[in-house]
Amino acid sequence: MEEFLKEYLTILRYDKNLSDNTTASYNNDIKKLINYLKEIHITDFNQVSSDHILQYFQKQRDSGKDSSTTARYVSSTKSFFKYLEDNSYIIKNPTQKLSTVRKARKLPIVITIQEIDKIFSIPQIESFSGLRDRAILETLYSSGLRVSELINLKISDLYFSDEVIRVFGKGSKERIVPIGQNAIYWVNEYLVKSRFHYEKRMKSYNYVFLSNRGSKLSRMSIWNIVATYTKAAGIDKLIHPHTFRHSFATHLLEGGADLRAVQEMLGHVDISTTQIYTHVDRSYIKQVHRDHHPRG
Repeated sequence: MEEFLKEYLTILRYDKNLSDNTTASYNNDIKKLINYLKEIHITDFNQVSSDHILQYFQKQRDSGKDSSTTARYVSSTKSFFKYLEDNSYIIKNPTQKLSTVRKARKLPIVITIQEIDKIFSIPQIESFSGLRDRAILETLYSSGLRVSELINLKISDLYFSDEVIRVFGKGSKERIVPIGQNAIYWVNEYLVKSRFHYEKRMKSYNYVFLSNRGSKLSRMSIWNIVATYTKAAGIDKLIHPHTFRHSFATHLLEGGADLRAVQEMLGHVDISTTQIYTHVDRSYIKQVHRDHHPRG
């Protein structure tokens, strides 16, 4: 059985051009299966039945393997037996009944309102960069923008009299997103007192947030800005720009916002993508049930 595995790994490495790390993962996963088969006295892949495969994965679950690891084992096993089948090394594929394991969705990290206030208090607003960075942080949280949406935001997309901004999301899909009074104040402060310092003809165009070179900021610049102020605020969480988007959605739902409205603001095509935020803090859901259910 090890010879078949060696041949398979060679094909993965040279024909499929997979990385050494990926190939090593396949090797480890299939070796675990081979060791299990030997334990139950099977020395030929043709002897393997679907029951053997199901029993093997039941053993993995019983040993406490999480859904992410189990999903990888299933994928590796199915791929390997497909290879054996395609090359007529086995008569029947025992993994046909093996269903793909869904990876458990990790709950997003959320910043509390107190932590957000801490972060926002760090930028030195007397400086050009500090004022710009405060406006960036306020906009990220106020409107739940993706980094790509923030860096491509243009002055012509700001409709502050209506308290909304126009955003071009994935696939250049346009949506209108509310922006709060605090963010409007700080963006206006930046536009009046700071943006001219960065602006350069033929580089700046109409972009709202500019780099030291006068062009729009890069994605990495936004990551660095968030990392700098989060660290300075002494917050011990893995926070990145998308965390502000998660927090925006979570705080809206905790405050009683309609799920469909939040879906629209985030630009999610599928509401199931938005629903993950309803699991972050169940206290609000419980309170709604107590207040509104006839038997609450």
